[in-house]
Amino acid sequence: MTMYLDHFGLTEAPFKITPHTEFFFAGASRGETLEALIYAITSGEGMVKVTGEVGAGKTMLCRVLMERLPENVETIYLAVPSLSPDEMLATIADDLGVELHGGNTTKLIRALQERLIAIHSEGKQVVALIDEAHAMPLETLEEIRLLSNLETSHHKLMQIVLFGQPELDQHLMLPNMRQLKERITHSFNLMPLPPRDIKDYLNFRLRAAGYKGPDLFTPEALKLIAEASEGLTRRINIYADKTLLAAYAENTFTITPDHVRAAISDTQIVLRAVSGGHRARWAIAGSLLVGIAIGFIAGRVTVPEAPVVVAIQPPSAKAQPDVPAKPSVTADASTPKTQPAPAAVERLEVVAPAPVNPPVPAAVPVPTPVASTPSAAEVDWLDARMSADTARIRALAGNRYAIQLMMADSRERPAIEGFLRQASRELNADRIMVYPTGTMENPRVGVLYGNFADRAEASDELARLPVRLTKFRPYARSVGAITEDIRAPGIERR
Repeated sequence: MTMYLDHFGLTEAPFKITPHTEFFFAGASRGETLEALIYAITSGEGMVKVTGEVGAGKTMLCRVLMERLPENVETIYLAVPSLSPDEMLATIADDLGVELHGGNTTKLIRALQERLIAIHSEGKQVVALIDEAHAMPLETLEEIRLLSNLETSHHKLMQIVLFGQPELDQHLMLPNMRQLKERITHSFNLMPLPPRDIKDYLNFRLRAAGYKGPDLFTPEALKLIAEASEGLTRRINIYADKTLLAAYAENTFTITPDHVRAAISDTQIVLRAVSGGHRARWAIAGSLLVGIAIGFIAGRVTVPEAPVVVAIQPPSAKAQPDVPAKPSVTADASTPKTQPAPAAVERLEVVAPAPVNPPVPAAVPVPTPVASTPSAAEVDWLDARMSADTARIRALAGNRYAIQLMMADSRERPAIEGFLRQASRELNADRIMVYPTGTMENPRVGVLYGNFADRAEASDELARLPVRLTKFRPYARSVGAITEDIRAPGIERR
């Protein structure tokens, strides 16, 4: 959302939750961790592990690492941890230009080793950066250990860096993972930002986005953000973004603790919903970033694509049975409307419709809401689409292939929806499929494209993909493997 950019003299949004390397904050030991990672990789000894809580900045660190490694280091980035062992080998081999002509796993590893030796003879290194490694099947983790055995008499042919949540450490504690754990020679724990560094973090991102004025956040505001975020950068970004929206709505450049409290209160609805189930959690979270803006700004801003209903109560409003309730402000993506801005705002309430079973859509293109009041089916359209597309995938033969365009944490719903809109513009929307994967603790969403007879046909189409759709390193996957990764109906929703 960019509605407050001109107000604060910004050239771009400073608190995006997607990882943009130009916003990498080197404070709070993050710069030192990056340098240590570069040293550990270029020294060429053992495996490396980086752990951190959800939202601590692991993916950002991984992306920056890819940019900062020396030119003689070739990187392989694996962002799809749910790969089977064979699929992981095939993906690595494909990234390194190894010709795949079928055959068994032994022949594939031999071909991969020959390619790695050739790269090593050119004075280059290969490093595989595996994101979300905590969600990787244990048999695939074991395959990683076997890959680490590929070496010359003096050097490892491939360095491996595992990025994951603390659950990765739990997996490595299992008896059958002991050999893999012993190969890890460098371990890093990405800690949350301490309260003293949050001011520097916020100011850094503001300056990186073009802000040139005095500090915006007062000590009281910083203290509130530090306490609510627990130092996790993703939460800090969400709170800071909503706080700037609140200040913009009041046409002020002074950020007060009240602005922060409003942002935190709005986000606490999401945090409470987390313990209540995945669907409730992200049906609300997908619209909260725009919800607070609509609540504060009412009719001053063009409404976003996702439908949101926000009820606004002024500070003096109290429940009175003989006085009819004020009507809600309804955002309709198809017909933007304006309403007079309220004189004062103390509390925002997101009005969610009662849960119902949404109908399964007949077609897969991204829907455009048109109703003036969103129903539960509209709020949960992504869930409904995944149900329909899952049925389509399971109906395909297991030996068919599709292109994995994207794999993301299901909690990144706005990013997933944005990618789907872009993909539907660039490709045939009827050939795009979305499915749930991961676990209940770490739910993920996969985006597929096409239905191909074999890997070669899928690879040909992969080479023709628009550049804008290759940022997540798409690759060809068998339908059989994808079907195995789909979460069982019993855990698709809690």
